[in-house]
Amino acid sequence: MTKKVELTLACGDYEIVRALREGQVKPDGIELTILTEMDSTTRHWRFLRNGEFDVAEVSLSSYIAARGRNLPFNAIPVFLHRRFRHGFIFVNSKSGIREPKDLIGRRVGVKNYLVTATLWLRGILESEYGVPHQSIDWFAELDEDVDFTPPAGLKLTRLPDEKSVETMLLDGEIDALLHPDLIDAIVEKDPRVGRLFPDYKQDEIAYYKRTGIFPIMHVMGIRPEIVERHPWVPINLFQALNEAKRLAMQRMENPRVVPLAWYREAWEEQIDILGDDPWAYGLGERNRHNLETVVGYAHQQGLIDREIPLEELFLDVGQGRKRGEKYRV
Repeated sequence: MTKKVELTLACGDYEIVRALREGQVKPDGIELTILTEMDSTTRHWRFLRNGEFDVAEVSLSSYIAARGRNLPFNAIPVFLHRRFRHGFIFVNSKSGIREPKDLIGRRVGVKNYLVTATLWLRGILESEYGVPHQSIDWFAELDEDVDFTPPAGLKLTRLPDEKSVETMLLDGEIDALLHPDLIDAIVEKDPRVGRLFPDYKQDEIAYYKRTGIFPIMHVMGIRPEIVERHPWVPINLFQALNEAKRLAMQRMENPRVVPLAWYREAWEEQIDILGDDPWAYGLGERNRHNLETVVGYAHQQGLIDREIPLEELFLDVGQGRKRGEKYRV
């Protein structure tokens, strides 16, 4: 039997990796053990702090910060998680915050400062709405995925273990919260909390039409010793992940697979607004703009001391001009 390279891959349990997880797609020459049970923050920590996995879906902002500190990680341009962010700024209903500029001078919580969702939100607030990130008093609950020293002028307080930013928002100890996920208070319709952008979907559509950006949240990290030992692995992994995504999108076109009454209409709306492949991998023009924007935010906000070129951040997964399955001879 031909011996394959055995690798661990930690990622979310997404439809776009289903074919890989179930074995319908097999990366050439690689035997994968796929781990999907961890929450995102745990996975990012275990990869970036402890190097526990050979390959892992990891926070884009933490990866950028790690590379800015010359930590030993690489990545391939695979983006399993994207999300528009306007709907994830939550405000205390008694804070008097009605528009973005009302955040200036306020106490605002984050789960951790480096998380990609809040990097995007701070950048969007500053570039689109005139809210400087240094004009806010920040309160962070969790340790960072990589060591981070706040730059001069940044007001950042680390909370003690017994404090939760979600509870602090409800109790009025902070005025607003930038969060990567929906918080319980919103799901449960607690009147003490609302959204800064109540009509967030329309704000997100307008943002996309204005900028062409569907924010990238995560990249696919890979330990450099794997690349040194097997330089062909990044390309073969990229191909397999791309094929798994293609099969997922093909399957998801069928409205019968999703128990939502108006699913097909939502699918068609996505195509109308975002185009045929808004989840594209690689460093095409739209993804370059997306990534260069967030690298610029990372530099502006003091996560890195220079704007790192994308060619440094990502391994080359090309096979040469007009080579590959499409051009096979």
